[in-house]
Amino acid sequence: MMYILNIYHASLRKIFHMNIKQLEYFIAIAEEHQITAAAKRLHISQPPLSYELAKLEKELGCQLAVRGPRSVSLTEAGKVLYERALRIVALTQATEREVASVATGAGGSISLGVDPSCSGLMPADRLVDLHRRFPNVEFEVREGPTPSILDLLDGGIVDIGVVRTPFKSDGLRCRFAETEPLVAVMPPALEVGEEASCTLEDLSGLPLIVSRRLVAELGKAFEVMGGDLRMTTVVDDPRTAALWARESMGCALVPRSLIRVTDTGDQFIKTLECRELESRAAVIWKAQHTPSDLYRTVIALLGDLS
Repeated sequence: MMYILNIYHASLRKIFHMNIKQLEYFIAIAEEHQITAAAKRLHISQPPLSYELAKLEKELGCQLAVRGPRSVSLTEAGKVLYERALRIVALTQATEREVASVATGAGGSISLGVDPSCSGLMPADRLVDLHRRFPNVEFEVREGPTPSILDLLDGGIVDIGVVRTPFKSDGLRCRFAETEPLVAVMPPALEVGEEASCTLEDLSGLPLIVSRRLVAELGKAFEVMGGDLRMTTVVDDPRTAALWARESMGCALVPRSLIRVTDTGDQFIKTLECRELESRAAVIWKAQHTPSDLYRTVIALLGDLS
């Protein structure tokens, strides 16, 4: 047992020897796949960057990257460090923002995590008003599916999340928007259903473009109905689904509010009559976190996303 504890403490000491600048350098190398390109991105010369990478490998006692003649690829250990480094650097930035926010009162920064499926509900006019009233406030917006936003919120990397059901709300404070249906974005050649609505039966056999979060629920709904489900394209961002439907690549299923911020061209937009696939957007923040005045103001402006 003592031997295991000694190894654990030794690993912790190695981690603490790293500094944020080293991690930022490593992230640049990992994302650019070249020392030269990473150095250019960081506005430094190549030799210091190579030195810092070698120093980092020596401190951790393992190879992090394989240097090729034209590119750099991460080892398995390097991939692990890259994922951890992203979180450490983001958490450091979030801590700086929160401290600055407390110190400056109406100034500081706010980090929002937004599920792209909720982008049509973001009250841009109210946030613009906030910016006019408090010009020193800076926003950092991170986009991703709801599970990713929940992870960022849990890790303290974002302050407030805008997500979509279903999600686990344990430990969270939530303000829910009204329930909204999906709409089908239909190219003229694939038009089915009534003038303003359609059913799952109408969509049976059609090539569907759906976001990843819908895959399981849509599969269950079609299984119950006994229809022919053809999900020809699965995307992470429902805005992509709508844009691909505009190019006649299939029929997209997206939240109704997304149509406000997406150019669908001359496609038909029809409400999908299926309660099982309806959802609600929500503004969320940590229940145990005491929001600053700035956070409260942003939460109040977001409201229930109406």
